[in-house]
Amino acid sequence: MKKILLFTALIGLSFQGFSQDVKYGIRGGLNISNLDFSTPYATENKHRNSIYFGAFANISLSKTTALVPGFEFSAEGANDESIHLDYLQVPVLLRFRLSEKFHVGAGPQASLKIHKYEDGIKNFAYSGVANLEYKINLMLFAELRYNYGFTNIFDDHLGVNAKNRTIQLGLGYKF
Repeated sequence: MKKILLFTALIGLSFQGFSQDVKYGIRGGLNISNLDFSTPYATENKHRNSIYFGAFANISLSKTTALVPGFEFSAEGANDESIHLDYLQVPVLLRFRLSEKFHVGAGPQASLKIHKYEDGIKNFAYSGVANLEYKINLMLFAELRYNYGFTNIFDDHLGVNAKNRTIQLGLGYKF
């Protein structure tokens, strides 16, 4: 009986020692996106102004480091209607605290294209995300993000090569 109680106490203490502080929140704002073509394309390549919004979890790993996975909608691509790209995205950032007010983060992001199908554009895209965050108060923050596409968005048989580039300016709220 004593061994069972001791084992239960040790397990309970280990869960307490490894538990992290988790906060949830929402974020949204303005997208300024464009496509970076490495091969000529038939239409003029102007940037697209649009929106993004989503939710995230902030999982503290230490006082200065956190893991920040998210789920969001982001309207990207270029201004021409044929290359408007709307995505559901899953970014996973490793965030570092620089000071009480400033945080930086970076990580990968997977994107699933929605809205259009069989249009010559791949349904999945992968990118890297860099983030700068300014803490306005305990719950509200402003952010600047840059998404750099790693993969060609066009189907391989088209012979066109382009990658997403997006700047996001927005606000977030932690619950």
